Formats: sequence, structure tokens, C-alpha cells
Amino acid sequence: MDDILFDAIEVAVHAHRGQFRKGTKIPYVFHPLNVGRILHECGCSVLVVVAGILHDTLEDTPIAFEDIQTRFGEEVANLVSLLSEPDKTDTWEHRKEHTLRSLESASEEVLLIALADKLDNIQSIYRALERDGEVVWSRFNRPKKAQAWYYQELVDVFRRRVSKKPGLSLYEALQAGVEQVFHEPDPNPDLA
Repeated sequence: MDDILFDAIEVAVHAHRGQFRKGTKIPYVFHPLNVGRILHECGCSVLVVVAGILHDTLEDTPIAFEDIQTRFGEEVANLVSLLSEPDKTDTWEHRKEHTLRSLESASEEVLLIALADKLDNIQSIYRALERDGEVVWSRFNRPKKAQAWYYQELVDVFRRRVSKKPGLSLYEALQAGVEQVFHEPDPNPDLA
């Protein structure tokens, strides 16, 4: 494995120290490491994998753009910056709408990292639902209905933007995960 990957893992572990997944005791760093793993497994370049591992550092830690640029280069720093929400004080809805708009014109690299990020998130939600049930939704800033809206919008954007491997396989996995998490069973299956 390239030294730059080890450096990215080290930075992510240090930067996310003390952070946990919503409402759990699972160290948050597992998420960016999973994003990097997903990107690596689908054959992305080392720089894309590194940006995937670091994708939440600008948004959720004291690390600055210049820190990433100095240690990992302009390309990685720009990818991480493009994946970061510009203003964490803005409303949840405005931040999600910004993300959706930015994905409409994002580069293939940004799309791949965003897909891996959202795929790991939806898989984490699914596992939490299996373990804890519907109480999971109380851990989020918005209720299940709002989360369903956001994830369906993401699926729609990725459907329009992704047309080849490896993005296509990530898109298909995300679409299946969103269906699993948000599909409401028919309350009257015999009436169909």
C-alpha cells in the first residue's frame, strides 16, 4: 500500500479521535476508512481513495484546507473541499440542497467519493435499524421522512450522472440500500 494511504489513515484517525457515529459508541473514523475501502475495492486511483478517507476532515475537524494541501497535494485538497458543506451553521435543508446542486456538475472523482460516502451511510443506517429499530431516526437532525427525501434525491442525481463502472455498481448498491431502508411494507398486502 502506498505511503500516502498510510498517511491519510493516520490523519483521519487523529482528526476524528473522540468522535462517534450518531447515537452509538462506534468510532466515527470507521466511516471514512470504509469510504476509502469501497473506493479502493472498485479500483479508484490512490488520490481518490485518499480523498475518500479525508472527505469529512474539513467539515468535522479542525484540519484546514492548507493542511491537506501541504500534506497530500492540491488535487486531494480540492476533492475534499468539493465534498465539504460550505456552512455548517446553515439549515439542514439548505446544506442538503447545496450538496445535491453541487453533485449535478461534479467531476467523476467527486461523484465516486460521494457515492462511496452515501453508500456507507445507508449501510450503517440499515445495520442500526436491524439492531435498534425505528428509534434510530431520533439520532438524526431530521426525521425519517426528510432523510428519505434526501436519499431519494441523491439516488436521482446519481442515476442521471453515473453511466459507467465503477460508479454504476456503487449507484446500484446505493439504490438497493435506499430501497431497503426506506421501503414501507404494504399494510394490506392481500388487497393488492
